Amino acid sequence: MRLPLRLNLTHLATATLALAAFGAHAQATGPVKVGFMLPYTGTYASLGNMIESGFKLYVQEQGGKLGGREIQYFKVDDESEPSKATDNVGKLIKRDNVDVLVGTVHSGVALAMAKAAKESNTLLIIPNAGADAITGAMCGANIVRSSFSNWQPAYAMGKVAADKGAKKAITITWNYAAGAESVKGFTEAFEKGGGKVVKDLNLPFPGVEFQALLTEIAAQKPDAVYAFFAGGGAVKFVKDYAAAGLNKAIPLYGPGFLTDGTLEAQGAAAQGMLTTLHYADNLDTPRNNAFRKSFALTYKSQADVYAVQGYDAAQILAAGLNAVKGDLSKRDALTAAMRKVVVDSPRGKFTISPAGNPVQDIYLREARGNNNEYRSIAIKALADPARGCKL
Repeated sequence: MRLPLRLNLTHLATATLALAAFGAHAQATGPVKVGFMLPYTGTYASLGNMIESGFKLYVQEQGGKLGGREIQYFKVDDESEPSKATDNVGKLIKRDNVDVLVGTVHSGVALAMAKAAKESNTLLIIPNAGADAITGAMCGANIVRSSFSNWQPAYAMGKVAADKGAKKAITITWNYAAGAESVKGFTEAFEKGGGKVVKDLNLPFPGVEFQALLTEIAAQKPDAVYAFFAGGGAVKFVKDYAAAGLNKAIPLYGPGFLTDGTLEAQGAAAQGMLTTLHYADNLDTPRNNAFRKSFALTYKSQADVYAVQGYDAAQILAAGLNAVKGDLSKRDALTAAMRKVVVDSPRGKFTISPAGNPVQDIYLREARGNNNEYRSIAIKALADPARGCKL
């Protein structure tokens, strides 16, 4: 029997509404889309892989779900290239429609990510890049960092160097945002403690031709050198510094990135070096010991600070999703919970500042073998000043 046209249309409308309701329900209970924008090639490739591994380890430990929802991953190699950052982050936001961005290592790339996240109101968790502005003038309710600001470990090392009696220091780094901010943080604390930075040396990123700059350091004869490098650049700088014989006469200091994930490659050149960071490999706590065991069993490699930061990025996301039972539409409650969490991290428990940056202990560590070993707390519960943040 043929139904009247009006009845057909009524049935069609009802069916359409039912399908729409089903689609909305599926979307609310389907997977949370997490987009990794990390370096998978180049100088920082090993860092990007460790961050991803740490993040996935925490999710795995929760049975593959956060806030009751499966996690679906998308990946883009950011190549540590700021000029490609806007296009790359657009692939995750517009093409893949991710719910959460996780990235990155390079501060210049992260600044572009933060801008895109603010414009699209996409959640962004930063598992490494320390650009001060991200939790300073560019802060936003949808942006949280699980790592540090460039100012934090640098300021702590400036205090350590001054406390050790150094009066004259030279800084050296790549000519880019992270390097400049790290040097600024070191200088602030060092000069506050009575020292003086007499020269700032730099070279283009990711250059590793250090010889002329090392010759200049030797001629200046400072009491200390503060260096900011990471990854492959850190390996070559530390080895070149030792090869020039400078490590015997002038202590080399830096934030932990100088020796984290690089000690094996640096070998004897790095032994005895002091660095400051929010993590030390041999922190003898049940939380850290369990984390390192789990990581080693899962990935057949030793965890480092980058793995910790990825792991804690997932913990912060979990706090938000758990608070709203996985309902991403409850954005205000989700972001508030991400800021209220006390993160039970392998580095030690830490809180999140109103600007979205960790308030955390900064440790003094010494390179021994392939570990950055804990020596003391350089500064307890150090909060970034978040200069310019207005929420």
